[in-house]
Amino acid sequence: MEGPTSKKERKEMSLNRLTRAPVNLNGLPSAQSHLTRTREIHYQRDRERKRGDRESLRRCFFVGFIVINVKSSSPYVNQLKTKEIDIHKKEINMGAGGRMQVSPPSKKSETDTIKRVPCETPPFTVGELKKAIPPHCFKRSIPRSFSYLIWDIIIASCFYYVATTYFPLLPHPLSYFAWPLYWACQGCVLTGVWVIAHECGHHAFSDYQWLDDTVGLIFHSFLLVPYFSWKYSHRRHHSNTGSLERDEVFVPKKKSDIKWYGKYLNNPLGRTVMLTVQFTLGWPLYLAFNVSGRPYDGGFACHFHPNAPIYNDRERLQIYISDAGILAVCYGLYRYAAVQGVASMVCFYGVPLLIVNGFLVLITYLQHTHPSLPHYDSSEWDWLRGALATVDRDYGILNKVFHNITDTHVAHHLFSTMPHYHAMEATKAIKPILGEYYQFDGTPVVKAMWREAKECIYVEPDRQGEKKGVFWYNNKL
Repeated sequence: MEGPTSKKERKEMSLNRLTRAPVNLNGLPSAQSHLTRTREIHYQRDRERKRGDRESLRRCFFVGFIVINVKSSSPYVNQLKTKEIDIHKKEINMGAGGRMQVSPPSKKSETDTIKRVPCETPPFTVGELKKAIPPHCFKRSIPRSFSYLIWDIIIASCFYYVATTYFPLLPHPLSYFAWPLYWACQGCVLTGVWVIAHECGHHAFSDYQWLDDTVGLIFHSFLLVPYFSWKYSHRRHHSNTGSLERDEVFVPKKKSDIKWYGKYLNNPLGRTVMLTVQFTLGWPLYLAFNVSGRPYDGGFACHFHPNAPIYNDRERLQIYISDAGILAVCYGLYRYAAVQGVASMVCFYGVPLLIVNGFLVLITYLQHTHPSLPHYDSSEWDWLRGALATVDRDYGILNKVFHNITDTHVAHHLFSTMPHYHAMEATKAIKPILGEYYQFDGTPVVKAMWREAKECIYVEPDRQGEKKGVFWYNNKL
């Protein structure tokens, strides 16, 4: 006689043996034995159900781990996340007879995202925040800093080599796809180079100021940024963040300062035009004419003008050095265009530079423009509250390409001399202390850009409290 050949058959035979009721001496079933066997049957079935519950839990946790680590903001991926979690919730509830409840991972709602952050004096100090950060996070390493810079240069050089060597060999229709891909990739990598030069301006590249200034001058000049000029104005931005009177960039207007034509631009078409101009011409207009910067009395506020009111007498000589660096790069571009042609210069350098400039404006705009962030006048402003009036954003894979300047901006404003490669660790260390004073918005960048352009038109005094020196964004014109 052949035995059971499958696991299912063996399980059925085992249950059949358990269900055979024992008999007493008279040939009748024993009540005591029948009760014992019934308990054994229930115990066996409970074990099988619990084993199924554990398997469902393992699958749920495994899928949840994968879903949480998928960094994508597309609606299709979000739908998959919801469906997978709902399916495994049902499996667990069915396996446990409906007694177990597993909630899906909590997602920050739109209301929570734009909820106002506290504007009172924080219950912690900068010293307490610094003590929470591991000491090694403040150490600058020359080899490590150069490794990021050299890596960016290698990647940018590879893109340039591929474009110059292989693009001319492509069939005509394919070039329409190849060039935009080159512009986007090269623009992103060169934005990373810009960020490292920006770190030099903060003295976060190395322990030697002369080395930081040399590296920063070379690479900012290559990207047509006046290194020393912007270094000093940007330093004042960090010293006065959130101040309506003294901040340097993206200073919001009060309602009384809105121009008469502002209400005609407060519509989808007007916002599209404003954002297009802002991201294409905003950066050069700011450097040349101080557009979106704080108003200055006593002269023309221009980053290329050594006698501009932005700078003091001790800084004016270095403005000449910045201008000389820009002129040297412009002459190099002129010589390149004379040999290779203007079209070649525009394709290989001009369009990627436009993308770099657009990213700089976008990153800065979204870091300092948010419905939840306050601004202060002189009666309420202090440095710590101003430094906390900024928000970390999520750019997906571009966070790494941009050396985490996007998602560690709060820590950067608190400790600007910290190298970018320690900023993530520092952010994790201070978040428990910051509590509600820390603001992170994971809204997709394009959606956030449009929302901020729609909601953040001007600022007005706080109407929900007694603090008249605290201003919040509004859009009711």
